[in-house]
Amino acid sequence: MNILIRKIYKKLKGYFYNSIKFKHLKIGLKCKTKWYGNQYGGFNLNPNLLNKNSIVYSFGIGEDISFDKALIDNHNCNVYGFDPTPKSIDWCSKQTLPENFHLFKFGISVKTGKVNFHLPKNNQHVSGSLILQNNVSEDCVVEVEMKSFDEILKILEHDKIDVLKMDIEGSEYDVIENILKTGIEINQMAIELHERFFKNGKEKSIELINILNNYGYEIFAISNTYEEISFIRKKAL
Repeated sequence: MNILIRKIYKKLKGYFYNSIKFKHLKIGLKCKTKWYGNQYGGFNLNPNLLNKNSIVYSFGIGEDISFDKALIDNHNCNVYGFDPTPKSIDWCSKQTLPENFHLFKFGISVKTGKVNFHLPKNNQHVSGSLILQNNVSEDCVVEVEMKSFDEILKILEHDKIDVLKMDIEGSEYDVIENILKTGIEINQMAIELHERFFKNGKEKSIELINILNNYGYEIFAISNTYEEISFIRKKAL
């Protein structure tokens, strides 16, 4: 088998494997899409629903604001970033952040308050988690500030959000319904699903998708890794 055929075979094999493994992730609505950010930290969005007046909430910054910068560069909109991770806060303090990027040193949870936050086992990594999963340490924890979504809305006084992005290391399954129950209009949600962290991860993702469907959202884009999933509010189109 020559090199070209081997590459094609490997790609097709991966495609069919992922199609089976992630068959619960299906595009339910077709519309225009554009990738914002680098390959590691980016998401698909519908650019037609974005402009200079758009409000973007970006939960989970880490050491990568390529997604946030791409939105600002393309639309000159305001991005509100949230991350309680000490390493992320330190990294951001050393960057020249865009004028339209507003950093808040707390994360999102179902309740407001101080909580124990598990740091990564590998000290070269940045992403910690409220959830004890394989990538974080049981013993290496720090106390961080978390706020509920409705508390964040009170602080920032927003009554509409154009994009809500979440890369929060497994906590997306816990907070999604709490976010939707506030009743605030959110046109697009870009969520990294961490089902690999859980034995019942697939079931958790199915439940999350069903909840979003019940609130009028459909999947319109899926990344090549099947982790970055983009949802759109059907009434926004």
